[in-house]
Amino acid sequence: MELFSSLGQALLMAFGMFWKTGWSLVLGFLISAVLQAVVSKDRMRSALGKAGPKEIALATALGAASSSCSYASAAIARTLFKKGAALIPSLAFQFASTNLVIELGLVLLVLMGWQFMAAEWIGGVVLVIIMSLLVRLTYPAKLVEEARRHPEAGGGHQHEEPAADGGTVWQKLRNPATRTAIAHNFVMDWRMLWKDLALGFLIAGALSAFVPDHIWHRLFLLDAPAWLQVPVNAVVGPLVAVITFVCSIGNVPMAAVLWGSGVSFGGVLAFLYADLIVLPLLDVYRRYYGWKMAAYIAGIFFATMVLAAIVMDTAFTGLGLVPARDPNIRAEMSTFAVDYTFWLNIASGALALWLFRIAALNPMAAASQCEHHGASASASAGQGGHCCHH
Repeated sequence: MELFSSLGQALLMAFGMFWKTGWSLVLGFLISAVLQAVVSKDRMRSALGKAGPKEIALATALGAASSSCSYASAAIARTLFKKGAALIPSLAFQFASTNLVIELGLVLLVLMGWQFMAAEWIGGVVLVIIMSLLVRLTYPAKLVEEARRHPEAGGGHQHEEPAADGGTVWQKLRNPATRTAIAHNFVMDWRMLWKDLALGFLIAGALSAFVPDHIWHRLFLLDAPAWLQVPVNAVVGPLVAVITFVCSIGNVPMAAVLWGSGVSFGGVLAFLYADLIVLPLLDVYRRYYGWKMAAYIAGIFFATMVLAAIVMDTAFTGLGLVPARDPNIRAEMSTFAVDYTFWLNIASGALALWLFRIAALNPMAAASQCEHHGASASASAGQGGHCCHH
């Protein structure tokens, strides 16, 4: 009976987290879909052939306007890199498209507060800067060229091309074809991410019900002095993320559980930053670039995430911006009422159904079937190529 009670509590927590964030997910995916439909990226590859500040900034901006699916991000970065983009802008695109996207910030705002949203977005820029410096210091020229030529197999899936190449943003939005493009992008983002999100909610619910807080306290050395706890948490956070298999927005519910269990601010941030090194993605890198380059990317990413978490923890602590911990977060997640969340979910649910209907009534030829999330996204990044995440 105790087991069944815990299972029920885990499922209730998982659903509660989904209920609290549902409207913000719809809003975030809608904004992302609009940006992809009106912002042309057809010259992206040629503009990223160098690794200067301009190219890195452009890759970061384009990543921020892209989808937040870690697998799609890896697929686009692979296409950019193998079509001539420099390594640093390619990797910068990955960090930006998984840390600077609007939907991720909105979910963090709802579940954990504006401080975590700010730390995620500011940290995304810090991640790009640190990664750029580390790659410049360790640049493996021969390995990079071998990775460009590495043979691979797989299919691809792409988002709608911007409906109109000319005109203002308002003119594009008034074009009926743009509404169809927005609907297709919205639907494909959901199809890429729904399993990640569901898995993230379920894992967070299970861990909140079955793992007592003192386990997290020991793992993250929460009784240790700050000079030891901060770096240890920055290392442990990504390692926990790696073995949970959850990436992108899907790891936010788990981050909320860690925060509610007493894990430090930096430890939670390190966990959030680590969505690009979960085990399935490491295997994707191996197939894209070969195992040597995959190992190099994993090492650079891990070091970048650890250093960024330390920087952000130190900065936010020094500025007094670390939020107060909510000891009742579990109870709040499993409490339901007819409040603003209820009405926002009703409205956003209706909007999502309307967009799904538009997409269904206007089938896109390329949207038939998708490969597994290891797909190579062979469609050019200039067309906004994304792989579907199954």
